[in-house]
Amino acid sequence: MPATAKICSPSRRSASTFARTSQLPAGKAAASRRSFLKRSAGVLLISGMGGSLLSACGGGNLSDDSPATPRLASVDNFRDVAGAAPYPTVDGRQMRRGVFYRANALTLDTADHAAIDRLGIASVYDLRTPEESARTADSLPGGATTRTLNVLGTADFVVPAVDTAAAAVAFMETQARGYVTGAAQRAAYGALLTSLADGPGAQLFHSSAGKDRAGWIAALLLSIANVPLDVIMQDYLLSNVYLALWIKAQTDTLRQQGGDAAASVHAPLLSVQENYLQAGFDQVKASYGTMASYLTQGLGISQATINTLHSRLVV
Repeated sequence: MPATAKICSPSRRSASTFARTSQLPAGKAAASRRSFLKRSAGVLLISGMGGSLLSACGGGNLSDDSPATPRLASVDNFRDVAGAAPYPTVDGRQMRRGVFYRANALTLDTADHAAIDRLGIASVYDLRTPEESARTADSLPGGATTRTLNVLGTADFVVPAVDTAAAAVAFMETQARGYVTGAAQRAAYGALLTSLADGPGAQLFHSSAGKDRAGWIAALLLSIANVPLDVIMQDYLLSNVYLALWIKAQTDTLRQQGGDAAASVHAPLLSVQENYLQAGFDQVKASYGTMASYLTQGLGISQATINTLHSRLVV
């Protein structure tokens, strides 16, 4: 993808979009999900904050002290957690850009290496398994330290054989729920949030495609910042836009190897869907009741750490 390519956001979605994924009446479902994120960082999630400022096509409203986030041809899902234009919070503030970045594997070419070096990234957190990291080694930004946090707690990431698209969707939803229930997942995410709160300078975390393991931690950070739930979902779905060329290439390969049927069956593994993130959120609610309880009890981070993250995330 050319470095100058512009990525446009999906269409706007209101909170009622998420109500359709529940069997509750729309109003009750929306209220339930607002309640779920309530007190993520010690403040209330205010209702009535529909829509979003989600846009990856420009750099409006950028902080004066934060450079525009470059589009990287060699790391196509690289982006600022705060959004291209800072995401709003429900209490009338906005996110701070240039603090936390997310990405897929850091296969930086020469031009992109120079571009990312200008951002002053001090720390990189690799959320992949050892075998994934060995197959595709990171090319680190200049001066950055690195730490591996194996979210899955396994030697490699293995996708089971699936023979239907429904089975592929079920696997992805199970993965999302595992981020909440798995011991290795909780330990790694707790350690990552603590490191992000304590670490100096700009920091970057990434997984292989930057959409699932990295997508979950980005959603947690946005919820800590009290970004509206519909914006959190839109940000999650942006991986489908940033990874569009990669998804197409993978789909074409599957089609060449196994025909249209194989491409269709495996398509859910290559992208993200609303129900994947919702499965994780629903598991948090089922297991812990609130996001705040999941963060403190499930991930073992202190309220002081949450407050520090909130201060770093929000202007």
